[in-house]
Amino acid sequence: MTTTATDFEALRKRLHQLGLFGLLGQDNALLSQAWVESLVTIEQDERQRRSLLRRLRDAKLGAFKPLADFDWHWPQRIDRELFTELLGGEFIAEATNVVLVGPNGVGKSMLAKNLVHQSVINGASARFVTASDMLHDLAAQDSSAALSRRLKRYTLPNILAIDEIGYLNYDNRYADLLFEVVTRRYQLRPIIVTTNKPFAEWNDIFPNAACVVTLIDRLVHRCEILPIEASSYRLKEAQERVEQRKAARPKRQKKTSDEPA
Repeated sequence: MTTTATDFEALRKRLHQLGLFGLLGQDNALLSQAWVESLVTIEQDERQRRSLLRRLRDAKLGAFKPLADFDWHWPQRIDRELFTELLGGEFIAEATNVVLVGPNGVGKSMLAKNLVHQSVINGASARFVTASDMLHDLAAQDSSAALSRRLKRYTLPNILAIDEIGYLNYDNRYADLLFEVVTRRYQLRPIIVTTNKPFAEWNDIFPNAACVVTLIDRLVHRCEILPIEASSYRLKEAQERVEQRKAARPKRQKKTSDEPA
């Protein structure tokens, strides 16, 4: 098979991207040999594998159920089509925030983790963290310089997923820290939020905080909101496990009048 000028140009581009400058400096006679193409492919595949493992580790997703286990028929209200669109990843390039809102136990965290996981597989960097862990981490920094360095942990990844906003109340210091994270990512990189409270009740999460209105405004300025209306799926699973254990127990036979006491 004859190697064209276009083929050489594409190969040299790949060598440059990989930093294989020794091979890049060779003439076309060497680069036309089949082993060179194989070597470049092996190197690219290995780097992509290691990059994916690193991004998955940095995302801090922990254990979670796959999307195949989500029962889309359980919620009374959920926009499955919107969630499917989000899995395509356009929200990342458009810096569009995603807010999953609904009561406890309806699968908000599960959906958020699956959305982050798919985005990482597609090449994005990400970090998944509960609101309390992130805010306590930031508040624990003992100087402005330390805080500035730690903020990068939450502002630099392509995606930041903040789980469980609304389960605890926070003072003004914590509200200011969340505002700082949202502001630094505003219109640059998206935030995924899970919350059990509509925005109208966020003043209850951060009572007396002056920044709440602006914080919400920046979150929803460019945002997809996915409400979930359902009873707790975790409670449903717990009840099913109780019934399964009951059914698995051996049934006691009633003693007859002839049996000894």
